[in-house]
Amino acid sequence: MRDFEEFYETIGYKFKNEDYITEALTHSSYANESNEKINSNERLEFLGDAVLSIIVSDYIFLNCPKLPEGELSKLRASLVCEKSLAGYAAQIDLGQRIMFSKGEKRMGGSKRPSILADAFEAVIAAIYLDGGMNRAKSFVLRFVVPDIKNPKKYRTKDYKTTLQEIVQKNPEEKLEYVLVSETGPDHDKHFVFEVHLNSNVIGRGGGRSKKEAEQQAAREALELMGY
Repeated sequence: MRDFEEFYETIGYKFKNEDYITEALTHSSYANESNEKINSNERLEFLGDAVLSIIVSDYIFLNCPKLPEGELSKLRASLVCEKSLAGYAAQIDLGQRIMFSKGEKRMGGSKRPSILADAFEAVIAAIYLDGGMNRAKSFVLRFVVPDIKNPKKYRTKDYKTTLQEIVQKNPEEKLEYVLVSETGPDHDKHFVFEVHLNSNVIGRGGGRSKKEAEQQAAREALELMGY
């Protein structure tokens, strides 16, 4: 039996059913190598993503009444993106709590942003299942609210829209986003996109979702164009 008492103090929540937190902290590499039949945190990550989204959406809808729908969407995206979630995970030293295979641990899995972000979502789901929505909400808002009050810290700029607005000034120009590569297992995909202006490659970017990769490609294009 693992000792979670110190971790409970760190996260401000004590589990009644420790199976939930054990699963949340089990990486697929550990589960796959185990001689016992155990679950990785992938299913909890799926649920945690949904719980996180509704908590953040509800909070910013009620507390940012002057923001239109488009700005609310951008703010939510910045708060639940991989960079933000990995940062939240680092605040509670989550990487050191995750169970990895020896190989994944040697490869630095405990510091990979995608793994930290996924595990943070899994912890949210574990708290939700064990203690309900209010306890999950208290946990999430502890990290999110400071960033809402200091939005410049993490707010994501919509590079695609900015690039599109610039290119539209010349009607004959055509922008196209092209998928270059897609690697990794289903739970940890990495996409690379190029953005083409007519037939010329003007930017390239990667991310754990197609949307994020396109945004990074647009960002590089804007830098190339001097914006």
